Amino acid sequence: MPRALRRKLVIVGDHKTGKTSLFTAFAHGRFPEGYIPSVFEGYVADRKVNGYDVELALWDTMSGTPDIERIRPLSYPDTHVVLLCFSVDSRESYDRIEEHWIKELRHFLPFIPILLVATKIDLRHDAQVINKLSRSGRHLITTEEGCMLARKIGATRYCETSAKQILGVRDTFYRAMQATVREKETGCCLVM
Repeated sequence: MPRALRRKLVIVGDHKTGKTSLFTAFAHGRFPEGYIPSVFEGYVADRKVNGYDVELALWDTMSGTPDIERIRPLSYPDTHVVLLCFSVDSRESYDRIEEHWIKELRHFLPFIPILLVATKIDLRHDAQVINKLSRSGRHLITTEEGCMLARKIGATRYCETSAKQILGVRDTFYRAMQATVREKETGCCLVM
């Protein structure tokens, strides 16, 4: 019997973009209620992908302080795929994909597939959030903007998720697993 392919997935993105909630929704099939630690540890997903048994170890990362910025690259060795996240209600997290994150990833992981992941897409139907952003002259990040950014940074895929509603969560992780067992494809393939 062939051994399973062991793969490592690292999730990165700005603080409060929903990275840990996304992991929790995938691992436990539900949105986390209450406080959850910023680092999600110790989960391995086993799936059959393209005829291979794949064991995918999930690695959460933190961001936000200079100390964390310095040590985060220690989580990168042996990575096979990256989920690079921004939140649809945070233009700053979207802008930092190009300004910061893709540069860091291409430096430390130059040949690793990257899936660009929009989180919190349920907020696109939240009138309070829409009105709050509108009052300050801003808007939620659209699917088109996400696809455009994915192409610009050379992401393997673009995915949209809502951990709260468990939308696109399983598909995103399945696509990440697929990216570890086949050659790189580039483009905007919306996964929801």
